[in-house]
Formats: sequence, structure tokens, C-alpha cells
Amino acid sequence: MSGEPAQEQQEEALFIADDVSNIIKESVELVLANQTYNHNRVGPQTSAIVEECMKRLANRNKPMKYVCTTLIMQKNGAGLHTASSCYWDNNTDGSRTIRWENKSIYCITTVFGLAI
Repeated sequence: MSGEPAQEQQEEALFIADDVSNIIKESVELVLANQTYNHNRVGPQTSAIVEECMKRLANRNKPMKYVCTTLIMQKNGAGLHTASSCYWDNNTDGSRTIRWENKSIYCITTVFGLAI
């Protein structure tokens, strides 16, 4: 018989939160490092962050479906609250939310991963 043992296949289908956190952090840094808030750039920046996250997640070649959201907000003292809820298999699926900030920007990015 050829192929991976069953345990390796199961591990391949797991959502690894630390790996996803690193992908989010690297993607946000790539787009927003040394940037200041500019309303005219927010659209392209949010698109660039989710596209970079998805590209890196897809390159992992895991049997997962991913959903990525990002929010960029000017750091001006305004309040912001966000929440999410999921009904899934906690053994294989997961989500990760990272808050990134500099002197003028808040960026909140969330990735949801669901095993196929």
C-alpha cells in the first residue's frame, strides 16, 4: 500500500493556529509597514492584505477552505468592537484574529479555516 499513514493525513487537515497567526502578521506587515492612515489607500490595502494571506495559506497545500477578513481603521480614539461565532469541528477547524497597529492605523485581520 502506498500513501501516508492515517495519522499524518489527519494532522495535515488540522488548523494550526500559530502558523496562521504568523501568516497574518507577515501579510499585514508587508502591506502596512511604515504606512500612515490615508482614507484613499484603505481599499487597496485591505485587498492586498487578504490576497497576501490567501496566497500564503493556499501555498501550504492543506485540505482546508479559508475565509479571510480585514479591517483598517484610523487610530483616532474611536471605539470599535467586533465578534464572531462558529459552529464547526473543533478538532480540525479554527480561526485566528490578529490586531496590528502603528501610530495611525489599527488593522484587525481574521482567518477562518475549515477542513475539507
